[in-house]
Amino acid sequence: MASGDDDDPIIEEIDVYLAKSLADKLYLFQYPVRPSTMTYDDVNHLTAKIKPKQQRVELEMAINTMSPNYCRSKGEQIALNVDGTTYDETNTYSAKMMDKQTFSSIQATTNTSRYAAAVFRKGELHVTPLQGILQMRPSFTYLDKADSKNREREAANEGGDSSQDEAEEEAKAITVRFSRPESEQARQRRIQSYEFLQKKQAEEPWVHLHYHGVKDGRSEHERQYLFCQAMDTTENSELVKTPKEYLAMLMPPLAEEKVVKPVGPSNVLSMAQLRTLPLGDQVKTLMKNVKVMPFANLMGLLASGTDSTSVLRCIQQVALLVQGNWVVKSDVLYPKNSCSPHSGVPAEVLCRGRDFVMWRFTQERSVMRKEITAIIKLPPEDVKEFLEHMAAPRVNRGWEFLLPSDGDFIKKHPDVAHRQHMLWLGIQSKLEKVFNFSKDDFMPKNGPQPEPVHISGEQRLMAAQERARENQSSLQKDLSARKQGGRAGVHVKQEPFSDREDEPMDTSSPPSSSSILNGSVNGYPGATSPISDHTNGNGGSPATSPSPELRDFVSKTFRKHFVLTLSELKRLFNLHLASLPAGNSLFHTISDRLLQDTVLLSQCKQILVPFPAQTTAAPDEQKVFGVWETGETFDKHRRLLYELFSKNYRVRRNMVQARLAQEFGDDVPKADIDRLLKECCSSHGGMWYLKGTIQS
Repeated sequence: MASGDDDDPIIEEIDVYLAKSLADKLYLFQYPVRPSTMTYDDVNHLTAKIKPKQQRVELEMAINTMSPNYCRSKGEQIALNVDGTTYDETNTYSAKMMDKQTFSSIQATTNTSRYAAAVFRKGELHVTPLQGILQMRPSFTYLDKADSKNREREAANEGGDSSQDEAEEEAKAITVRFSRPESEQARQRRIQSYEFLQKKQAEEPWVHLHYHGVKDGRSEHERQYLFCQAMDTTENSELVKTPKEYLAMLMPPLAEEKVVKPVGPSNVLSMAQLRTLPLGDQVKTLMKNVKVMPFANLMGLLASGTDSTSVLRCIQQVALLVQGNWVVKSDVLYPKNSCSPHSGVPAEVLCRGRDFVMWRFTQERSVMRKEITAIIKLPPEDVKEFLEHMAAPRVNRGWEFLLPSDGDFIKKHPDVAHRQHMLWLGIQSKLEKVFNFSKDDFMPKNGPQPEPVHISGEQRLMAAQERARENQSSLQKDLSARKQGGRAGVHVKQEPFSDREDEPMDTSSPPSSSSILNGSVNGYPGATSPISDHTNGNGGSPATSPSPELRDFVSKTFRKHFVLTLSELKRLFNLHLASLPAGNSLFHTISDRLLQDTVLLSQCKQILVPFPAQTTAAPDEQKVFGVWETGETFDKHRRLLYELFSKNYRVRRNMVQARLAQEFGDDVPKADIDRLLKECCSSHGGMWYLKGTIQS
């Protein structure tokens, strides 16, 4: 190292400064068709214009027509071809001679981050980054104008010769056709076409500029901005680097090459190519092509030795269980921002309609196309496509599900069947609100009833004693918490206790019959549902305290949503159950009573909202709970809001603002009011409602 330094001594050190005054305005012009010794500095520049977004520049320069090198006859001939014999203000050459030429730019490079212009003065190097590097070349658009003029003259001559022989054309009938909605692939092709790019470029307007020569006073003034205006190090932090950072900039680390994964075929499946994909992509590709498949068939298509548990985990991400068979999810077939190839209906609407068709097949073997269309109100082509995915037409029976019910799968995998059952309950609740129907509308006339599960009295007694021993300590804590809990400020609705302590939670949204179509939902018998307590009718079991897992779920849910109706809480709970891992048994029998008690034990209270007499809200939708205590100073704001809603089921913003100002003074920030309404309320028609209380 020492000997190397002696052989290559430092001769001079030069300070480098980064000038930024012209960083976004500095362009480098190159003239590749002329040598550097023949500049255009002394040539008269007539006009200049730019399109900043495209970095496109056009310059008009005068041609010295008095030069001995200029051919006057050629110049006059070009002007005659371009403008014709008539004089017009739009003529390209007003002097009837080619006395100017246009230079048009093209980008030499799109990435100018490595290029800069530098000036050296008094031992200092000042560097300014370039905004663009443009190559100026002569433009020959005047030749295109001459060709168009020539074609116009020829067309006029042909029209004049044949005009006397032409007779009046007979009227002809025309057919009006409407183009189909543009598909995503066609749209991408159109955007990438030359015609589209030309159109987009033409849309940007020209910005006209004033040209100043090299020796002009304005040019001298602008050149001063090439020097750094602030010489301190704070403005030049980009050039202050450690040796390690500087070395990394000179030799950046090599980026790892991305391995291009093979793409599954769209129409014909090559099994050899398919098995090179990850397991999840294999399952998704198969389901997307087949639409409906029993689990046994799916395992047969995959490579031998594939773990069935892993396949079950993958299939639940892309398909839903219908009558023991797997049907591909709607959002897999209709991705976001896509539309129907038949009618142009958005993907979101298509997914809702197809989910309804799938849900109907979880209830019955056959459906009528007319009934489906009347409810989802989609074009017949889309409804037919939904049905063809999973059913086949039968004479006098409508559309029957494509595959027989797979009871063996349900018996072999009860945990998966239960999770799918809970998932379908959540989907059903959402569909009932969207399409405004009730489950009773599709009840069969003579559906078989599920067989009750008989439990002996001795077994029930032993189970009750075991639960009492396990929950004795938590029951004592809950009792103390209830005695200490305050009830001031808001009317808390007291729920009447039923004779039966373990009244099962009704997980369906409408207050309709709790019986299940065809004795089951999605092949999962109602008697074995973990949210139902089917006993032999010999009285109820003792009341149980909420488990820590249930309290944790309720607490986290209210910290996220702040205000919930009982109906919405039950829907979220069903989705939570469906998301649990297979075989999870943390939650057993959950009744409405137990769920409400858990809410009250989670620092929440019920708000007695005075719904109007003509309300269509279900009883569970009229039970509204809100977070009461979180330990924040913002809790006082929420309590005042709850107090307002205990008197009116809807309020205006100015009422909330006036009440807060009355309690906390006039200095309540607007951000606090916005936060309060966003956390607890929803807006409709200029009024604010507690979440979940807006009536559709």
